[in-house]
Amino acid sequence: MALVVQKYGGSSMGTIERIRNVAKRVAKTYDAGNDMVVVVSAMSGETNKLVALANDISEFPDNREYDVLVASGEQVSIALLAMCLKSMGYKAKSYHGWQIPIITDNAFSKARIEKIDDTKIRADIKDGTILVVAGFQGVDSDGNVTTLGRGGSDTSAVAMAAALKADVCEIYTDVDGVYTTDPNICEDAKKIEKVSYDEMLELASLGAKVLQIRSVEFAKKYNVDVHVRSSFNDNPGTMVTKEDKDMEAVLVSGIAYDKNEAKIAVMQVPDKPGIAAKILSPLSEANISVDMIVQNVSAADLTDFTFTVTKADFKKALAITREAAKGIDAKEVVTDENISKVSVVGVGMRSHAGVATRMFQALAKEGINIQMISTSEIKVSVVIDAKYTELAVRVLHDIFGLSGKAA
Repeated sequence: MALVVQKYGGSSMGTIERIRNVAKRVAKTYDAGNDMVVVVSAMSGETNKLVALANDISEFPDNREYDVLVASGEQVSIALLAMCLKSMGYKAKSYHGWQIPIITDNAFSKARIEKIDDTKIRADIKDGTILVVAGFQGVDSDGNVTTLGRGGSDTSAVAMAAALKADVCEIYTDVDGVYTTDPNICEDAKKIEKVSYDEMLELASLGAKVLQIRSVEFAKKYNVDVHVRSSFNDNPGTMVTKEDKDMEAVLVSGIAYDKNEAKIAVMQVPDKPGIAAKILSPLSEANISVDMIVQNVSAADLTDFTFTVTKADFKKALAITREAAKGIDAKEVVTDENISKVSVVGVGMRSHAGVATRMFQALAKEGINIQMISTSEIKVSVVIDAKYTELAVRVLHDIFGLSGKAA
C-alpha cells in the first residue's frame, strides 16, 4: 500500500461536473489500495473575484484581512469534494490549513511553510479516510490565517508529501506536463518526460506557470518526486526529479517567458557605497521581491539604478522607491510596465559555451533590443519590449533545436 498525495488546481475544480470527475479519479487511486491525501485549489476564477473585491474596497488592502478573504475560496472546494466522495460511499474529511495545522511565518499573502503537524491527519489516514486539504493556506504562530501566494496549492501539496513521506506527489492541472515552451505560442512545443529540480526551479521562477517555485524548492530539499499530469486524461506527464547524466546532454531544455514584470529605474543616483541598499532595503522590509538589477557605469559620480518587480507589487514598490529616491537625492524615478522577460534554461549550459551569444544574435537578427540581462549557470534571461515576446520565444525555440529546426 502506497501513500499518494494528489493536487488539483482551479481548472480541475472549476465546475460541479469537474469536481465529480476529480472525485472519480481520487476514488480510482484509493480503490487501487492507496492511502490518499488530496490538496485542492479554489474553483477557477474564484480567487480572482476575491482579489478584485479587496482592491475595490481599498487601494492597499490590509494584509491580514486580505489573507482571510482570499483563503475562503478553498473552503468551498474542500467541502464540495468531500461531500462528493461521501455521496459515493467513501470516508472523506475536509481540512483547512489551520486545522491540520500547516504552520507558516507571518508574511501575509507570501507566507512560507515552517512545519506541518501531521498527528491528526495520520490518525485519519490510518482509519482509511480520504483527506481533502485546502491548498494555498496555513496559519501563523499567532493564529492568523495566512496564504502562500498565487499557485501556493502546489507548495501545500509537496510540503504535505514531504511531511508524510508520501510515495508520490501528483500535481494535476489543465496541461499534461511541462513543455519546451508555451504550446499556445509554439505549436511544435514538446512535452518533457523528465526535468531536474534545478531546471524546473529556473523555469518556474522565469514564468513557466506549471508549478509554483516554492513547491519545487520543497521537492528538491526533501527529494520528493513530483509527477505533473492532466486531470482531463490518463497520459503520463512530466517527472520532476533529481538530475542525471541524460539531462546534461541536452543543451537547452526550455524557453520561458514572463509578461508579469514591471521595470523601475532610479535616475542619476549618487555613485557611492550603500546607495543600492538604501533603495532595496525598504522593498525587502515590505516583502517585495526584486528580480533583475542593473546599475549603469558611473558618469560624473552619478549612475542609474534599474530593477524589476512583479506587476502585482508594482504600485506599492513604486511608492516605496519614490520615497527612497528622495532620501538619496536621485533626479527622478521612471517606470515601464510594457516589458517581458524571456529566458533559455538547461543544465547542459554548465558544460557548453556560447548559449548567450546564440541567443543575443538570434534576437538581434529580428531587431529585438535587449534592455537587461541576467544569467546563472543554467539560464540566460533578457528583458525586452513586451510586444516582441511571442516572436522572441518562437525564434529561440527554433534556434536551440527544441522544435527540430535548429539553425
